[in-house]
Amino acid sequence: MATTSKSTSQSGRFTTGPSALMLRFSESVSFDSRLAVYDIAGSKAHAAMLAHTGIITAEERDAIHCGLDTILAEIAAGNFIWSIEQEDVHMNIEARLTALVPAAAKLHTARSRNDQVATDMRLFFKDACSQIETRLTALLRTLVARAEKDQSIIIPGYTHLQRAQPVSLAHHWLAYAEMFGRDLERFAVVRDHANWSPLGSGALAGTTLPIDREFTAKALGFVDVQGCPRVTPNSLDAVADRDTFVEFATACALVGTHASRVSEDLILWSTAEFGFATLPEAFTTGSSLMPQKKNPDACELLRGKAARLQGHVTMLLTLTKGLPLTYNRDLQEDKPPVFDAFDQTLICLEVLEAVMAGLVIHATRCEAAASDPNLLATDLADLLVQSGMPFRDAHHAVGALVKLSETQGCALDAIPDDAAQLAVPRLPANWKSVFNLRSALAKRNNSGMPGPKAVADAILRWKANLSE
Repeated sequence: MATTSKSTSQSGRFTTGPSALMLRFSESVSFDSRLAVYDIAGSKAHAAMLAHTGIITAEERDAIHCGLDTILAEIAAGNFIWSIEQEDVHMNIEARLTALVPAAAKLHTARSRNDQVATDMRLFFKDACSQIETRLTALLRTLVARAEKDQSIIIPGYTHLQRAQPVSLAHHWLAYAEMFGRDLERFAVVRDHANWSPLGSGALAGTTLPIDREFTAKALGFVDVQGCPRVTPNSLDAVADRDTFVEFATACALVGTHASRVSEDLILWSTAEFGFATLPEAFTTGSSLMPQKKNPDACELLRGKAARLQGHVTMLLTLTKGLPLTYNRDLQEDKPPVFDAFDQTLICLEVLEAVMAGLVIHATRCEAAASDPNLLATDLADLLVQSGMPFRDAHHAVGALVKLSETQGCALDAIPDDAAQLAVPRLPANWKSVFNLRSALAKRNNSGMPGPKAVADAILRWKANLSE
């Protein structure tokens, strides 16, 4: 017969505790113990509020605070003993506190593990978002520094992985800066959505005791920009809501997607076929068989991590899609995906920043690829438009010239003038003037374009934004 034991969460309603198998199956302390610092902060604020409203004495509050400080020190020193018999981080801390301080038996007054864990997680999200924002800002500074360094380098821009039009490498880096900049904004939004205190919502319907929710909100930093406390407006939603989990995981997944796209460019560019870049050796590996190999492992892993991060979003959406209000034990499984999303996002950003900082660009190889005259075929169509030809006719005419160059086995700008005029009777005499790479880029100086002035302006804008 399976053995059973009592846990702190068991009430007088039960004559026996859960079986050892059930304890192993249902415990969450193996992963939610990382919430300890937030749980203790919430408990200290809750004890202070209970004393503030006269539910416990000041002496009892001080004893509870002292006991919680002792536990925090034990955890920091690695001396705290976590037990699956106490199920989760909350009950482990409460059991230890009760052993230290008799008054701890009063701490759970007017509180449920439902609003307790909701509070812990909101504190976690605020902290996690701030840490990711710091790492994103560091990556953005590296991207902008690379853009500033690489302003003079021209590469082919691609659509469908086919050479399309020339762009500056700086413009390419700044495209990724825009992506990661949006990520930065997203985490600020998630942090703001988490910045509401659910404490006082109880299991689902609050409490009949005279608590002060605004007091605990302010004590825990759940305040607006004016310092006014923010408390969740509906007790049912407060304990059932997992939107912030999904939003956080989604923001992490988008960071992973953007990192994966950068990585794919770097993987391609570091091949012998492209030869645009060399990855830093510290983030590559060799082959166990082929001595010449230098594999882009860090970039490939960044692609793989993106899939992992996307999976967390799917898990959270699937987990919550069919749950009735309010709390259901299914929701215990909401923490592993967001914890892993946080951990993986942080290390992905750190790795990508290091790869970008150590990347070597081969400017000569880049410019040779960008010097393909076909990249300026659209510029030739624009010249025909300026001469009065409708764009669709100009597009067709230049297409005919490209076909002629392929037939004759020569570059587009090397077609003899008489043959070109025969193919396009309205071709201006100065048609070959468009095939000047730097002149072509210089004409693209409107806002958001890859011209030198537009790129320099964008770099200044980014540097100003990142210095705020």
